[in-house]
Amino acid sequence: MDRKEFFKRMGLMMAGAVAMNIDSKAQAMMALSEGEIPDIASEAKIKTKMPEMDAKLDKPVTVMVIGAGSRGRTYARYAEKFPGSMKVVGVADLNPNRRSAMAKKHGIPKENQFAHFNDALSGPKIADAVVISTPDNLHYEPCMKALALGYHVLLEKPVAPTEKECRDILKQARKYDRIVAVCHVLRYAPYFVALKQVLDSGAIGDIVSIQHMEPIQYAHMAHSYVRGNWPLADKTTPIILAKSCHDLDILRWLIGKPCQTIAAEGSLHLFRPENMPKGAPERCTDGCPHESECPYSAIDIYERRKRHLGVFDLPSKDPALIREKLKTTNYGRCVFRCNNDQCDHYVAIMKFEGDITASFTMDAFTPWGGRRTRIMGTKGFIEGDMKKFTYYDFRSGHKSVWDQKVSEIAEYKGSGHGGGDHLLARDFLRAVSAGDEKLLSSTIDVSIESHVMGFMAEKSRKSMKKVKI
Repeated sequence: MDRKEFFKRMGLMMAGAVAMNIDSKAQAMMALSEGEIPDIASEAKIKTKMPEMDAKLDKPVTVMVIGAGSRGRTYARYAEKFPGSMKVVGVADLNPNRRSAMAKKHGIPKENQFAHFNDALSGPKIADAVVISTPDNLHYEPCMKALALGYHVLLEKPVAPTEKECRDILKQARKYDRIVAVCHVLRYAPYFVALKQVLDSGAIGDIVSIQHMEPIQYAHMAHSYVRGNWPLADKTTPIILAKSCHDLDILRWLIGKPCQTIAAEGSLHLFRPENMPKGAPERCTDGCPHESECPYSAIDIYERRKRHLGVFDLPSKDPALIREKLKTTNYGRCVFRCNNDQCDHYVAIMKFEGDITASFTMDAFTPWGGRRTRIMGTKGFIEGDMKKFTYYDFRSGHKSVWDQKVSEIAEYKGSGHGGGDHLLARDFLRAVSAGDEKLLSSTIDVSIESHVMGFMAEKSRKSMKKVKI
């Protein structure tokens, strides 16, 4: 029998009344390569073999990093851990401190250090690939230029601020036969990999519907989408893409079928001038009478709790240095005075091929982040929170849990999204080395498909109509 049929008969997730005794032949069928269908370690535990981080290439892929901020540094860190698979040979960033720090760490020669991506992409090709981790509205131009010069591209999400630009990048990649990997890193997080494997095994039968929630977390919303880099939808990217294109991609990936229609609602509820408390000044540092009780106080978030400080590029967490940034940057402004327009709550209802439905909720007003997912199948049910998921089998009434602690694995340290960042980098490097985009979980055409879902959600939200995809 084939593998899928085998697991249907064996009851992949059935942690039965007694431990399963699997003969050597069945054991061999379950001893699959890394990242494939999980094994049952005990009566109530689901365990997967953690994939190895190192791409293990014959020679390192050379990379230039365009945008040496948090995301650029994360991918560059892969070269520090696995120098035999990746070497950073160039950097471009307007911030001289970020640029020089990356150059020093990776031994990048002066001639390969650039202030602007135009300078980096105006001369001859200096690497096999580029990492583009610039702000959202600065993805399109460097990506188009890099592809024309013959670079493969690891492109931060979202691909571009408009549907046309997304489609242009797809056409450019095909025209020059280059690999473009969009950073849908959640596909590579061991949690979602294991979840996908359970679904593909047929353990819960046919998927009927999914409830998926992205809680942004109240301070993160204020930091990124009110005060920070993405306050205006038209100037950057609508929040359904800027924050949640991961989630649209995950839904499309888990279901494995195209989305046919989408209907969306959402608005900016709280962070508006009319909701400003009486007497609130321009900045939290200007003696605001409400500072001690406001959950969005910049003094509390940055200075007391020391959260989101990476954006400041400070040499230390000295409160005086933080206070100076709060006095001089948008991050110290009152959240009701930021002229922002991104939705702080958003709901989308989707219908996929095969009469499968999905609901997605994005909400700012939560004390925690991390996705929450419920999947309803004809034979079982799964519920998870990105740290663990529980599988319930209808027939047996038993449940099994996946909750492996990937953070305890040494080579996973330094990789965000539960290891997904560096596992994506690994597959990108393998794809570039072999010249085969099929080594990626998500090729550029698949990534563009989930982006179109986001653009259609915005069209639906603004028109108050269901939209066909």
